[in-house]
Amino acid sequence: MVTLRQLQFAIAVARHKHFKRAAEDCKISQSALSLGISELEKVLGIAIFERNNKQVVLTPIGEEIIRRAEKIYLDAQQLVERAYALQEELSYPITIGFIPTIAPYLLPYALPVVSEKYPKFLMNIVENTSSRLVSMVQSGDLDAAVLALPFDINGLESIEFATENFWVIAHKDHQLFQENCEEGEKCRITPAKIKKFPPMLLGEGHCLRDHIAEICKIDMSDKRNIFRDSSLNTLIQLTINNMGYTLIPQMALPQMLGYSQLRCLQLEAMGPHRRIAIVYRPAYPRVKELKLVADMFATALQKQRLFLWENAQHLSIKKEI
Repeated sequence: MVTLRQLQFAIAVARHKHFKRAAEDCKISQSALSLGISELEKVLGIAIFERNNKQVVLTPIGEEIIRRAEKIYLDAQQLVERAYALQEELSYPITIGFIPTIAPYLLPYALPVVSEKYPKFLMNIVENTSSRLVSMVQSGDLDAAVLALPFDINGLESIEFATENFWVIAHKDHQLFQENCEEGEKCRITPAKIKKFPPMLLGEGHCLRDHIAEICKIDMSDKRNIFRDSSLNTLIQLTINNMGYTLIPQMALPQMLGYSQLRCLQLEAMGPHRRIAIVYRPAYPRVKELKLVADMFATALQKQRLFLWENAQHLSIKKEI
């Protein structure tokens, strides 16, 4: 008898085209995943995958099997979700994905708000890039994901709960700060100045990079300041040590408070620079609960902005957040 777990294994292998990465995705050993795939192929009497030392390829009949498996697995997920939706609100766990340029800045404020209002609610958190999270929501591996728009969400629905702009952070001795923060004046910078002094940016796959490049009209063919596999925190640490400068979302500003050598410059470009939203499948039955979660996230960001307003002087910014 074919099991849902076996279908999950096959779908993961088809997605990653790699047994080790599929096993990591399913949180099992590679040998257990391989055994599950072999048992599935034995029950069906066909080969779903062609395997060699270099790659994993779907057989022609395997492609049809995977298409059907994805529908069956998603239908089973939705059956469970529908049952949860009929219970008391937020009484069952929800798995939500977050992009790396939102998770560390939103969650420290959001989780206490969620815990205070729904102390028994369990939110499982997954962190990954936007494209990967969209794929995981579509496949049913995630209930929803928190993304920064604009981004191609490929047919998913969205609940927008916040907007924000980007800020430039630079060391107080950096030429960019020296030229744009005259005594008694507001610290602002235009996209034209950004193009003159290229910032440090994240690599391909990070929507923050794409949003900044679009707003500031940065030529991405210049790879000198692109950090392909780095995190935003790495760019911030390099900025602290005056190795360059970068741009951060507004929700990251409170974490700059502890660095007296940093200065923040407001980016003078029409906003909002990005919109924050929860995305989910059109047939997802627990939308009402996702709206509750989105409202709590919005409340958390309002508290964060109040905190930022109260401490604005420590960042050399005006109280106009």
